Amino acid sequence: MIEIRQLTKEYKTKTGTVKGVDDVSLTVQRGEIYGIVGYSGAGKSSLLRCINLLEQPTSGSITVDGTDLTSLKGEKLRLARLKIGMIFQHFYLISQKTVYENIAFSLNAANYPKNQISTRVLELLETVGLTDKRDVYPAQLSGGQKQRVGIARALANNPTVLLCDEATSALDPTTTKSILNLLKKINQELNITIILITHEMDVVKEICHRMAIMQDGKVIEEGAVYDIFASPQAELTQEFIDSVVSFDIPEAILSSCDGPIIKVLFKGKVAGEGVISDMLQTFSVKGNFLHGSIEYIQELPLGIFIMELKGAKEEVTSALQYIEDRAAQVEVLYNGH
Repeated sequence: MIEIRQLTKEYKTKTGTVKGVDDVSLTVQRGEIYGIVGYSGAGKSSLLRCINLLEQPTSGSITVDGTDLTSLKGEKLRLARLKIGMIFQHFYLISQKTVYENIAFSLNAANYPKNQISTRVLELLETVGLTDKRDVYPAQLSGGQKQRVGIARALANNPTVLLCDEATSALDPTTTKSILNLLKKINQELNITIILITHEMDVVKEICHRMAIMQDGKVIEEGAVYDIFASPQAELTQEFIDSVVSFDIPEAILSSCDGPIIKVLFKGKVAGEGVISDMLQTFSVKGNFLHGSIEYIQELPLGIFIMELKGAKEEVTSALQYIEDRAAQVEVLYNGH
């Protein structure tokens, strides 16, 4: 659906040339929600704005639905852009126009048939749950409602791709969840491919199928969200995941433990099985749970537990092997006294 190949975007500054995007190559499949994660200045917004050519890439290519956008100019580029909707962090609604007029503005700008605009606006208002707000002005709306207008406006011309630029970072947690549910619904019901940039791993965990981590203009890790949560490779990726799933054990607790402390990670259906309880019954060891949870990513369970094992060395070794043989990853965090 979207092929980004060796994309570079350079900016001229007083001190020289800065690479906002540095030789990035990505493939986004049709109908998936793809997250791009990074801190401010990582290059994710520059990359997003290159996809619809709001920013002209310095080099490389961007192919959307079989069309190389970087080869288009003028009217052909304008028409291609109509198939790429964009949602912004700060909404950018026209304050002097009602909700209805804000959405209709996008249709008028795209030369949508005049006699069909009213029907299309009402369809969009129903899609985003704002039918009762059609004659209200932006100042009378909450942040979540403003973003819903922004989403309706982005959907106006039946895009095949939706770009979301930090679409939830200005919203509170409850409103963020409702907007993410709306985006998920749009993705599933309209089969629209969504690219979502964010610095919040909770957002990615909630709705994305695959993701990329960016740092200094480069993609440093990429893959399925579940796989990255289960086994992050880059230090920055681990840092982002720790912001969502943290298993830090206070030093005072660690120092009071006599036996080895292990971190056990269960993937998929194994996370719901009683592997640890079976192990404790099979071997002469005692387990002291220090931390743990089961996270659900794309409706698949990912179990992470930290526990102290007490018992004879041979029994502890056998117990660890028993866990590993049942498709779990085991890491010894502390060998004990």
